[in-house]
Amino acid sequence: MNDANIKLPKKIITHSGNFHADEVFACAILDILYKGGVLIVRSRDPKVWKTADIMVDVGGIYNESLDHFDHHQEGGSGTRGNGVPYASCGLVWKKLGVQIAGSSYGAQIIDERLVQPIDAGDNGISIYEKHGAVVPYLIHDAIAAFRPGWKESRTNDDGFFEALDIAKKIIEREIILASEEEEGERLSEEAYARMEDKRLVILDGHYPWHTVLKTHPEPLFVVKPDRDNKGKWKVEAIRDDTHSFKNRKNLPSLWAGKKDAEFTLVSGVPDAIFCHNKLFVAVAGSKEGAIKLAKLAISNDK
Repeated sequence: MNDANIKLPKKIITHSGNFHADEVFACAILDILYKGGVLIVRSRDPKVWKTADIMVDVGGIYNESLDHFDHHQEGGSGTRGNGVPYASCGLVWKKLGVQIAGSSYGAQIIDERLVQPIDAGDNGISIYEKHGAVVPYLIHDAIAAFRPGWKESRTNDDGFFEALDIAKKIIEREIILASEEEEGERLSEEAYARMEDKRLVILDGHYPWHTVLKTHPEPLFVVKPDRDNKGKWKVEAIRDDTHSFKNRKNLPSLWAGKKDAEFTLVSGVPDAIFCHNKLFVAVAGSKEGAIKLAKLAISNDK
C-alpha cells in the first residue's frame, strides 16, 4: 500500500484532568463529523498543542478558521442574542451544526435543546429553578458521573472516553428527532389549517405538534393515535409552555382518574378507556370516541 494514500486521523486536543459536558460534546460533534477518523489527545502542554489539527476548550484562542475553539480567554468568545455565552461545544456547533444536523432547522433545534444548556452551565449561568433542596439532574451531572470516584482506580481519561461514546449517541439521536420534528411540525400546521373549529386539531399520526400549536391562540385539545396502544386514540390538552403542567383548558374534573366502565358512565362515551387524574390526557378505543371526548371537554365549564 502506498503510504501517501493513507488518510491520517484529525488530531483533536482538549485539556487533560477533570472533564465537563462542554468539551466532551464538542469532541463528540467532531467525531461524528469525521466518522470516527479522529485522534483525541487530552493535554495541557503547549508543546503538544502545536501538533493539533483542532483545539477544543484549551489554548486561550477562538479562531473558527483555524479550528481553535476555546472560550476561557479574557472577554470570552461571544454571546448569543438571548444572553447565553458560547462555550467550546457551542462554538463547534456554530460552525458545523448545519452540516451535521442536515438543515438549519435541525441545527437550531439542537442548539436550543442541547447545546445552549451545556454552554450556559459551563459558563456558570443557571437556566433552571431549584425546588427547595431538589435541583434538576442535568446533562452536566450525567457526564460528571463518569469521573472517577475518590476510591476508584479508573482515570479521568477512562471516564472521558466512556462519556464521549454516550455524548455521540445523544447527538445522533437528537439529529434523527430534529429531522422528523421538522416534517411533523409541517403536518401539524397543515392539520390546524384544515380544522373548521380550531379549538380541536385532529392529527393522523404521532406528530410533534406542541411547538406549532402553542403558537396559535385557538387550539385547546389535540386528538391523535395512541402510539403505544394500536387502534386506540388520545385526547391531549394543549399548553402554552411545554415545560409546565398548566393546560389551556383541563379535561372535565369529573373524569379525573376514571377508567373503563366508570369513565364510560361519567363521560357518556361508550369506548372511553382512561383519563389521567391531572386532566391533561384521556384515551378512547377509537378515533370517533376520542373526538367525542374532546368535544365534550371543549363545551364543559367545570
